[in-house]
This record gives sequence, C-alpha cells and structure tokens, in this order.
Amino acid sequence: MAGPLSVFDIAGRAMSAQMVRLNTTASNLANAGSVASSKAQAFRAIKPVFSSVTDSPGVATVKVDSVVASNTEPTKRHDPNNPKADKDGNVWEAGVDSAAEMVEMMETARQYQNNVQVMQTAKTLTLETLRFGK
Repeated sequence: MAGPLSVFDIAGRAMSAQMVRLNTTASNLANAGSVASSKAQAFRAIKPVFSSVTDSPGVATVKVDSVVASNTEPTKRHDPNNPKADKDGNVWEAGVDSAAEMVEMMETARQYQNNVQVMQTAKTLTLETLRFGK
C-alpha cells in the first residue's frame, strides 16, 4: 500500500466489499426457483470470500478475494410438463435458500449503511476541526 489508510479509505473499501456481497445476493435471489435439466447445469448460490488487509498495526480493511459457488445442492423435482424436464420428467431447481438470502441482503444493507455513517461522522469531525483552525 502506498501510504497509511484514512478512515475514508477503510470505510470506502468496506462499502465496496458490501456492494459485491449485495450483488451476489441479488444474483442468487434472481436465480432462485430457476430450473435446469441436470444437476450439473442447475444454478448454485454464489458467495464472496473476504480477506483482511492490514496496513499497519491496528489498521485494517477488507478486500474480496473471490466469488465461489456454495455447497447447497440443487433439488430434484418431478415436473414432466416442464420443457427442461429430462427423460424421467425431472428438473433440478436452483440450490438457493431464498429466506437465507433475504436475511443476507438485510444484513449487508445494514453493514453498508454503518459504513456510510462512519464516513459522514468522519466528514463532520473533519469540517469541525477545520472550523476551529480559523
């Protein structure tokens, strides 16, 4: 890293990470209920993998290392009238837990908002400090 991280850098990077998390959750919800003709083709929920980035002792932020498919298995359902049904009349429904994804979305939105509040507080304190210097 080039120089020490400011509170704005730290909160900004955390907000970027939360946006990746929110986008993956939105993708999972958009694909919930989708079907495929085989287990291998069925959609599996995706999750971001985060890691900590330490600038100096006591100063750290986060980065997204990768986005990986979850281990949630697709569900086989008998639906012979579905155009994607296999020869036995089965389709594979996406491996997405919609309720868990909604909880994830609410938690992500709250964490994003917390970082917005951190930036607003830091801005207010900076402006107050500059006013005292006049």
